Amino acid sequence: MTGIDSLTPQGTPSVLGSAPGVTENAGAYAATGGYRKAIGAAELLDRIADGLRGRGGAGYPTAAKLRAVRDAGPRPVVVANGEEGEPGSVKDRWLLRARPHLVLDGLARAAEITGAERGYVYVSDTVAGERIRRALAERAPQLPCDVVETPHTYVAGEETAVVRRINGGPALPTAKPPRPYQQGVGGAPTFVANVETLARIALIAAQPDRRHRTARATLVTLAGSGAEPLLAEVPYGCTLRTLARAQGIPEPAGALMGGLFGGLIGPGQLDLALDPDTLAAAGTALGCGAIRFLAPDECPVSLAAAVLAHLAAESARQCGICVAGTGSLHDAVGALTTGTADPDLLTRMHRWSTALPGRGACGLLDAAAGTAGSLLRAFPDLVRSHLDAPCPGCAAPADAGRLTVPVPHVAHPAVPRPRTAPASR
Repeated sequence: MTGIDSLTPQGTPSVLGSAPGVTENAGAYAATGGYRKAIGAAELLDRIADGLRGRGGAGYPTAAKLRAVRDAGPRPVVVANGEEGEPGSVKDRWLLRARPHLVLDGLARAAEITGAERGYVYVSDTVAGERIRRALAERAPQLPCDVVETPHTYVAGEETAVVRRINGGPALPTAKPPRPYQQGVGGAPTFVANVETLARIALIAAQPDRRHRTARATLVTLAGSGAEPLLAEVPYGCTLRTLARAQGIPEPAGALMGGLFGGLIGPGQLDLALDPDTLAAAGTALGCGAIRFLAPDECPVSLAAAVLAHLAAESARQCGICVAGTGSLHDAVGALTTGTADPDLLTRMHRWSTALPGRGACGLLDAAAGTAGSLLRAFPDLVRSHLDAPCPGCAAPADAGRLTVPVPHVAHPAVPRPRTAPASR
């Protein structure tokens, strides 16, 4: 093993599989223990409770969510949420394209635990939808399962937006309560799970004795600093600096964490361990596992401006506080990039970054406020210098496109495998 692959111990069950260059068919998946009934639903729930957290962003304990749906009422529903709204993340679309049976197996296990009688796979990626439909046709599922497609937006993967779309409405968040586990698809208790979470449930079911390694490894999408984007599976505990060096970025100037939700960190935090609790205690987050490293000559104010431009454009425009808040933050950081900010701007930014979180129907406003607040905390001197004169590093317009990472190529088995496996890219 070379590069980042060496960070994961040999023998660790991997959601990337043994042949990540092509889509895995039902026979190949079954040959590695897939769909095997090694343990029952009750025992599987106990194994899941031993450390598995959701991989959609919030990191909520998966077993607690499963129990809530199981205990909420009759005829529950399970949903594989593959709508990957974070522009810097590719893991969910990759799993749906490359290992559809692993995701469907995990969905079926969740149905067994909760007593669900129907499942859904929710996607915005057309290729992922095609691979899931092919997998369903290849191996008839015991759980009736439909594929629901939605237009791609930042908020379309929020769990109440998922439920609303499956119910026939727009993919827009709704007020809470009720939450989906209480009243979701068709009014039934609904377990909405990120596809990587379901993949890890399937791995634990197949190899229950290795549940700790399965629960304490995670997919990461690494980008930035001019390096080629990289999708990899790594264990909790490795440091951000180790990830940067394995990707070929020896001295990053900081990082944008958790997609757009974990905020910016400075170079002094690169020795933080990749662990949800450690990162949370440091004021940042693992989120969906998307990490964008800053090049030594890249201005974090410019990157923050690109983030806020994207979030302002992606607002669902349902909440007045979100429209006003994201717009104000976008304008404020934009003024910093052009050297036109007034001396009181930083005070206003600080006030907004602390007062706005939690006031929208979804997490978009929280992400905007967190980005602004983390910029002030991680780079205070650099931000203040933007009050005095225009910054040469901010001369280019804020381009949200720079945040987007392409999905690695995954060929159908009938297509020749590429020379370089996408999992190492």
